[in-house]
Amino acid sequence: MRKQLEQLRREAGEALDKIKSLIDLEKAEIKLLGRKDGKLNAMLKSLKNLSEKEKKQFGKLANEIKNEITALIAEKRLDLEKKETLKAVEEDWIDVTLPGIKPKQGSLHPVSIVQYELEDLFRSLGFMILDGPELESDYYNFEALNIPSHHPARDTQDTFYIKGKIQKSKACPERNRGIKSKENQERLLLRTHTSPVQVRAMQEFGAPLRAIAPGRVFRYEASDASHENTFCQLEGLMVEKNISICNLIAVMKTLLKGIFKRDVKIRLRPGYFPFVEPGFELDIECLICGGRGCSVCKQSGWVELLPCGLVHPNVLRAGHIDPEKFSGFAFGLGLTRLVMMRYGINDIRLFNAGDLRFLEQFGAI
Repeated sequence: MRKQLEQLRREAGEALDKIKSLIDLEKAEIKLLGRKDGKLNAMLKSLKNLSEKEKKQFGKLANEIKNEITALIAEKRLDLEKKETLKAVEEDWIDVTLPGIKPKQGSLHPVSIVQYELEDLFRSLGFMILDGPELESDYYNFEALNIPSHHPARDTQDTFYIKGKIQKSKACPERNRGIKSKENQERLLLRTHTSPVQVRAMQEFGAPLRAIAPGRVFRYEASDASHENTFCQLEGLMVEKNISICNLIAVMKTLLKGIFKRDVKIRLRPGYFPFVEPGFELDIECLICGGRGCSVCKQSGWVELLPCGLVHPNVLRAGHIDPEKFSGFAFGLGLTRLVMMRYGINDIRLFNAGDLRFLEQFGAI
């Protein structure tokens, strides 16, 4: 019996030294001193088979070992609680004198940055900010803008057409002009420009009217440094009495100076666009190469920025406005290309690539 008790004392000491957590200590205490399955309790039960003298002798030794193990367990518990408390304090403690850790923030897309600036600029000139559907009808995208059925833009090699057609409108008979045959009924398409908002705005607000409509457009074409199948435009429209090309040029110069914070060299070239008459191509001197020639400007020194001109009478009529009383100008700003000039970006494909290294350069929100 004595050997068993001494062995229990040694085992208890060795076991308690190896314990590293309060949970393990709890298990060890039950294993050593538990009332049901504890080793010491099992030994005490065997005392009934001893003589009275042996009972007193071994009972006293058993109590001493029990008190000794209990003291070791209490000491171990105190030590473990202290360590866990210190660990918790170290994990939760904050040194307020250290520099703070700045949380990572998102950033605005460069196109959004310039778009918001343009919206503020045009608001100051009395323009409304409008929006239109990206999934457009053949009528608003082409027919209402005086684009004939034989125009190449209607070819499936230039435009993303969507399965499904739009039913004839009873509320707006003029809209049904685009529905002429089963083959060329009002097909659905991803809008190729933001110009459809022109007609929608005129139909809803009438004249006089000043509005811009920024948004995404889609072209079925190959991508390169200056062309992409998905990009952003900003449509502008002003309809009042006695509007001339002078008004158009004045607004364009105000626009470019406001966005580039300096005068920008521009040129107007005659251009044919079915929805304006007369029509122009407005180019700006390439700000990437300073007019010397690069891949963005195709070595010409100039970047085509926006088509513009006076609104065609047929487009005014589609918008329920009398061309005998009102005139106007319209322009389609290549918003994405403008951003390229603003920030010196030499590849349009970067905007839709989703590369955070590129996007994070433009600052947090």
